[in-house]
Amino acid sequence: MSGARMFSSTDRWLLKKLYAAIGSPSVRIALKDGPAVGPKDGHVVAGLVIHDRATLMRIVVNPEVAFGEAYADGAVEIQGGLLTLLDAVYCPMAARGNSSWYPRLASWWLRLSQGNTRLGSRHNIHHHYDLGNQFYQLWLDRNLVYTCAYFPEPSATLEEAQLAKMNHVCRKVWLRPGERVVEAGCGWGSLALHMARHYGVKVKAFNISHEQIVYARWRAQQEGLDGRVEFIEDDYRNIYGRFDAFVSVGMLEHVGREHYREMSKVIHRTIGDSGRGLLHFIGRNQRRPLNAWVRKRIFPGAYPPSLREVADILEPSDFAVLDVENLRLHYARTLEHWLERFESSRQQVATMFDDRFVRIWRLYLAGSVAAFRAGSMQLFQVVFAGPQCKAIPWTRAYLYQPQPQSAGRMQAAD
Repeated sequence: MSGARMFSSTDRWLLKKLYAAIGSPSVRIALKDGPAVGPKDGHVVAGLVIHDRATLMRIVVNPEVAFGEAYADGAVEIQGGLLTLLDAVYCPMAARGNSSWYPRLASWWLRLSQGNTRLGSRHNIHHHYDLGNQFYQLWLDRNLVYTCAYFPEPSATLEEAQLAKMNHVCRKVWLRPGERVVEAGCGWGSLALHMARHYGVKVKAFNISHEQIVYARWRAQQEGLDGRVEFIEDDYRNIYGRFDAFVSVGMLEHVGREHYREMSKVIHRTIGDSGRGLLHFIGRNQRRPLNAWVRKRIFPGAYPPSLREVADILEPSDFAVLDVENLRLHYARTLEHWLERFESSRQQVATMFDDRFVRIWRLYLAGSVAAFRAGSMQLFQVVFAGPQCKAIPWTRAYLYQPQPQSAGRMQAAD
């Protein structure tokens, strides 16, 4: 057998291994100037061309990380559109875990090296959220809300949907004028400012991203709300004081399940047995780590919990779950908006960073769209209350009535 033919046979075997590992989707996978594999029925929606044998071997060994690195390096070519390709691959893979030992080992090592200790959390958050406010201003909504929006109608704009999300959260926690609220992980401050301005509460908001806190304080001063909202640059584990409500939107993913008991103690010492709270977080239907490439390049230390794991936060303090809502499709729509805006700003992003950074973030956003569409990722909102909480609405009707001037006008259940 000639060397060229032997390599062709090996390449075809590697391509078949890769194709089977990703669930045999409607995708054609080829080695540049070499063999290709694809669906038996010939129905192809997208294509992947791998530029060299070494890249192919790396992807076969660890598809999750190596494909991301290859795309970032320009070592693969996408035919038919990146999102189309990812949609086709994520659907058959949604229920599949990492079956081989190497991806599991890589995932385990990332978990060890990216632990969410107090020091580790600061490093992890700095990696993602302190890239510069100008970067995020290019593709988020004008209020810089970097969490799942809520679309009352599919045609709503991103700005409308983020405003609706903030009202949705405030209504669920049933805020009333004069109450005190603590927010763990406040981003650029939009929700805290919204709660104070429209619901008449006082807010203490904690965050360890320096750039976000500086911006949030500036906004509070500009909007005349610095007397009602206090932005504190500190770890959630250092939250003290007594409050009527605890709110966390998009922060639980950065806690890590090994710290859930700490989180439980923090919540209980702030709202006791009579308060209520809301956790808004990216989650899973089953216990499974976040994509290893995303943890390596985008969200170090991140872990999306299942609902069962979140019980480890609520059960030790005897918190009752009042409401659970899954906004998975809303997050897919949110990410579609972000991806579109990111693509429109890619030249500016490349100027700020470089072309490789653009490819990394394009893959992260497009992959997230595909993951939420396919159902491998979920977006949960869990409302809970202490056993002595009296501020519990009688029905859910208040969530869908026209926006009230104040949440305090609604009547509590006896």
